[in-house]
Amino acid sequence: MLLWINGPFGGGKTQTAHEILRRLPGSVICDPEHPGFGLRRMLPPGLRGDFQDLVSWRQGVVEVLDLALRRHDGVVIAPMTVTDPRCFDETVGRLRELGHDVRHFTLLAERETVLRRLRERNLGHLLRAVTGRSAGLRRESWAVARLDHCLERLREPEFAEHLWTDRSTVPRTADRIAVLAGLTLTPNTEGALRTRLRQARVGLRHIRFD
Repeated sequence: MLLWINGPFGGGKTQTAHEILRRLPGSVICDPEHPGFGLRRMLPPGLRGDFQDLVSWRQGVVEVLDLALRRHDGVVIAPMTVTDPRCFDETVGRLRELGHDVRHFTLLAERETVLRRLRERNLGHLLRAVTGRSAGLRRESWAVARLDHCLERLREPEFAEHLWTDRSTVPRTADRIAVLAGLTLTPNTEGALRTRLRQARVGLRHIRFD
C-alpha cells in the first residue's frame, strides 16, 4: 500500500508521514522531493523552476515508487504536494494503473492556520543567523506566494480524501489516516514535550537551502 500525503506547503505532510512511520512497523518514507531537488541542482540557477514540470521527475517518481511497492514488504509513505491534475494523473494515477493500492489524502487547513504553521516551523532563522544563508527564507516566501493557489486547487474533488487539520494534532491526523486506510498504528504514548522535540528534529532535518 502507498499512502500519498498531499497538502499545501507547510500543511503538515512531512510531520504526519514521520508520525505514521514511527507508529507503523515495517513502513518506509519514500520522499518524492529528493529526486526533484536533485534534478533541480543539475540545472544552472537561472533555469531552476518547479521540478514537477520535468517529465523526468514524474517518470522517476513512478519508477521508484513502483519498485518500492513491489519489493518492500510494508507500507510506503510519500509526502508530496501535487496540485496540477496532469501531474497528479502521471504520478498517483499512473501508480494506480500499475495495480498498486494507492490511498491519497490531502491535509487542508484555513489560510491563517497554514501561515501560522509556516511561521512556527521557521526554525531555520537560528540556522541562518549562524550560517548567513538565506535560501530557506526564500523558499518559505515561495510557499506563501503559492498558498492561495494550493488551497484552492486541493479543495477540488480529484484531490480527495480531504482531512481538515485546523483543530487536529499531528498524532490525531495520523490516526485518522490509519483508520481510513485500514491500518493499525501502535498507541501514541509520547508526552507533549517529547513530541515537540521530535517534531523539531524532523523540521530541522528538512530545512533546505536551494
